[in-house]
Amino acid sequence: MLKIGLTGGIGSGKSTVARIFEVLSIPVYYADEAARRLMNEHQELKNQIRELFGEAAYIDGQLNRAYIGGTVFSDAGKLARLNAIVHPKTREDAAAWMRKQHASYAIKEAALIFEAGLETGLDQVIGVTAPVELRIARVMKRDGVPREKVLERMNRQMDEKEKMKRCDFIIENDERTPLLPQVLKIHDTLMKKSAVLPGSG
Repeated sequence: MLKIGLTGGIGSGKSTVARIFEVLSIPVYYADEAARRLMNEHQELKNQIRELFGEAAYIDGQLNRAYIGGTVFSDAGKLARLNAIVHPKTREDAAAWMRKQHASYAIKEAALIFEAGLETGLDQVIGVTAPVELRIARVMKRDGVPREKVLERMNRQMDEKEKMKRCDFIIENDERTPLLPQVLKIHDTLMKKSAVLPGSG
């Protein structure tokens, strides 16, 4: 089975693309959702987060996302330390999930594939890109945040052009180029690649 990454900057619409792959019966691991689940359920991780942020990190056993978000967005050092404890647990969880899949290929959807060095465990990476102004508008609408907050988040991610240069496939999600034909073309290529893997037939 091929292990495929799916990435893109904030507001690129990678989750929308991931759902199209799911319609094609391709299993998708959503790294951000998994990280949120682990931060609420994984006792060792919860203890580490409490050590880093104090008791205010959790309310009634659930992660205080507003408090954590407000802290890390103004403290790059704490964000780096949070990522350093969360990423390894998410990586372990994703690897266990991948071992359970029986499709021709499975997708790991994550914003920080290259930033976190996750590409080393993947066969290929799909990048989703969109014009900057469209990305800003999407995030402002989705999260109800002002433009400057979106720009702050963007500035903490890898440059979009650099990210796309590292990808094996690129999907344009500019709301002009239809997504489905782009996804189907990549799907067809990956199905053919998986068919020639040892043990695939």
